[in-house]
Amino acid sequence: MPDFSVLLPVYDGDDAEFVERAFASVSVEQTLRPTEIVVVRDGPVRPALQRTLEALRDGSEIPVVLVELPENGGLALALEEGLARCSHEIVARQDADDISVPHRFQVQVPMVVDGADVVGSAIREFAVEGDLGLLRVVPVDQVAIERYARFRSPFNHPSVVYRKSAVARAGGYEDLRLMEDYWLFARMIAGGARARNVAEPLVQYRVGAGAYARRGGTRLFRSELELQRKMHAAGMTSRWGYVRNVVVRGAYRYVPERIRRAAYRAVVRHDAAAPAAAREE
Repeated sequence: MPDFSVLLPVYDGDDAEFVERAFASVSVEQTLRPTEIVVVRDGPVRPALQRTLEALRDGSEIPVVLVELPENGGLALALEEGLARCSHEIVARQDADDISVPHRFQVQVPMVVDGADVVGSAIREFAVEGDLGLLRVVPVDQVAIERYARFRSPFNHPSVVYRKSAVARAGGYEDLRLMEDYWLFARMIAGGARARNVAEPLVQYRVGAGAYARRGGTRLFRSELELQRKMHAAGMTSRWGYVRNVVVRGAYRYVPERIRRAAYRAVVRHDAAAPAAAREE
């Protein structure tokens, strides 16, 4: 297997204990270990979290590059800065509060070696470690991924492993609140990136308090409008697709949080229960 990097952004809102758990899951617990881990500190953090980051850097069996940004610039900027510091062509994403299963890289890295530009997976949501939450599935093959991308992001962002060069060819991450990943993946696919997903959930995705509140509101609605405008202008969606997405996805941002939660969980359960062929239509 070739050398590869893990890219892990952290900001002041992250829990130090969760960061330690996430770090362990992509380092000593992996059956195929990365060559380096690039941790991006997105702006100043409280002392306890800073000590945790320094302890991980100094005590890790795997080399750690700690990139310390002087100000919080948001996820897109943090990931761009981190990618620039990754030494290797293959880069795996990891969020600071999620958990990768031990064989994640053993499954995904060979798929990139075999020619894929980006490989994601299904994820399993959880609130307390050990509990089985919602299974969030994604389309598996290229054709289904391209079709799915017209309405929803075809990848679970915390699960992806990609080629650094493929991300660069698409223009990298652009600042678009909570949608920088969808916009990047849409551009990668439109540019001919070879895309795959693994049906097995290779990442456990932590869902904390406020998760559904963050998916709504005027600011996110504006991001949604900007995303749909960009996708339509780039020819990724038809005029009808643009209108449909603005109406359906935009309305979702303004419904009450309890309805948003129920709608989200209903869609996720429906996707998980549907046969693969039906999901990919």
